[in-house]
Amino acid sequence: MQQKIVIKVLPSESEDQQLLTQIAAQACSVSTDRITGYNILKKSIDARSRQIWVNLTLQVFIDEPFHSLPLIPLELQDVHHANKRVIVIGAGPAGLFAALRLIELGIQPIVLERGKDVRARRRDLAAMNKEGIVNPESNYCFGEGGAGTYSDGKLYTRSKKRGDVQRILSILVHFGAEEKILYEAHPHIGTNKLPHIITAIREKIIECGGKVLFENKVVDFILERDEVKGVQTADGETITASAVILATGHSARDIFHLLHSKDILIEFKPYALGVRIEHPQSLIDSIQYHTPNRGEALPPASYSLVQQVEAKGVFSFCMCPGGIIAPAATDVNEIVVNGWSPSKRNNPFANSGMVVTAEKADLANSSELKKYIKKNHLPATEALLGLYFQQMVEQKAYEAGGGNLVAPAQRMTDFVANKTSASLPICSYLPGIASSDLRQVLPPFIHKSLQEGFKAFGKKMQGYLTNDAVVVATESRTSSPVRIPRDSMTLQHPQIKNLYPCGEGAGYAGGIVSAAMDGEKVAEKIGVWS
Repeated sequence: MQQKIVIKVLPSESEDQQLLTQIAAQACSVSTDRITGYNILKKSIDARSRQIWVNLTLQVFIDEPFHSLPLIPLELQDVHHANKRVIVIGAGPAGLFAALRLIELGIQPIVLERGKDVRARRRDLAAMNKEGIVNPESNYCFGEGGAGTYSDGKLYTRSKKRGDVQRILSILVHFGAEEKILYEAHPHIGTNKLPHIITAIREKIIECGGKVLFENKVVDFILERDEVKGVQTADGETITASAVILATGHSARDIFHLLHSKDILIEFKPYALGVRIEHPQSLIDSIQYHTPNRGEALPPASYSLVQQVEAKGVFSFCMCPGGIIAPAATDVNEIVVNGWSPSKRNNPFANSGMVVTAEKADLANSSELKKYIKKNHLPATEALLGLYFQQMVEQKAYEAGGGNLVAPAQRMTDFVANKTSASLPICSYLPGIASSDLRQVLPPFIHKSLQEGFKAFGKKMQGYLTNDAVVVATESRTSSPVRIPRDSMTLQHPQIKNLYPCGEGAGYAGGIVSAAMDGEKVAEKIGVWS
């Protein structure tokens, strides 16, 4: 017999298997010796009151052999000699999971990645952190695994209607992730562990007959009568296939420009831009857990904040407890900051993006943006307004920081008071920070909204608004500023047959799990229409 129960225990009790068995026996009204084991189905922390609880949903086995929850099977085929092959542009979550699904469907994927494999990519990341040198083709956004590989590895998503979340988590476990991601309320792998998982996925794709080609940047599409036949790479090679999945990520600006130059429809997409804010982790712990010392039983605390400011949404994004702020620029003379956490989340800082929604009207009415477009002789197109706005702010941040990826920064209460900070606290951002008046970096509507948002957040979380926190500019890669449209039924581009926009870069996902689900969804459509 099996019984599903919901219990709550103290944090110190949540890992005690013997105690949990006793509690389960009591909840099931049986003796302890009749319980052969249990699976954790869900786990979450309830810190709403001073007494913190861990909520557990258990599948309890009584008087029958215990067995662990089975993983969803991967039914991969040998596609070395498949009759159909598909080009997948981009080896991020969308591209890799699309490739796996294509293999399950008996289709050979050819994955083209502009960047390097995870091992070679590390050297370029080290150059960014230590020397302020940006390789436009290999950085925190470009390379094997995409931005997700070195961007924390948080796996929770609000996009459950887009696909099977549990299937994606199960596949990640299959390739080396810990099983706890299957039941935790906010699953997280960690930047230190994701590269090994990504490498395992790539090796399986190749083992099954797929191809993964690094440092192969796509520079053109081969089109015949509004149908894509293949691509051309930067080294002049032409690769043909039955279909092309465009999974390039939110920072592949050259792809957006290429589509525009070929009169292939792209659209403006609202997105969010702002800063990254870093507090001492101990401060966030004390606010969220109502205690000066969380102990070893509780994980580093996180938070999620949102506030409406004069019809503008101000919200936290990609909160990283026990994390690090990282340089995420993809071109020279730009500053972009992002955050990540190792699996143990054991760094002394907590950082989060704090961003403001940017709508088309905000940008169309910006005289500063108009001057930037004119000065740089950029194509005056509505579809690329968000991209230009993003570039403009990132370049201003670089100038304010003084070069070498040094980021402009301000203490939090100084930011609210429009006061340049006389000194800055220690910050995890390795290239370094420089005291700046961030009004010189952020557009007025972004800056004002953040100021009011910070005041509101300080009331929601007593102690959050503090000069012990540092505001670092600029967090500008929250999502793609461009949408590549696709037909809702076939998922093909409405103008170009067999071109499948996919994932975050096309505007259909936001994070590892939703991008992976979208990759699978597109692959399945190709299988249906093949």
